[in-house]
Amino acid sequence: MFEQVEWRKSSYSDNGADCVEVAFAESRVAARDSKDPHGPVLVFDRDRWSAFLAALDS
Repeated sequence: MFEQVEWRKSSYSDNGADCVEVAFAESRVAARDSKDPHGPVLVFDRDRWSAFLAALDS
């Protein structure tokens, strides 16, 4: 599902080793470590992703 999507690096990632990328496809959001693009991917439905972001903002 996420093989042909555009991955975007988080604006909160620094220029060093702490980089997170996200991709949006259909009703899902994926997150991965940009240093390991072929490694594990965490997949969330959009409601859970929104709740995760809201929790970070509080």
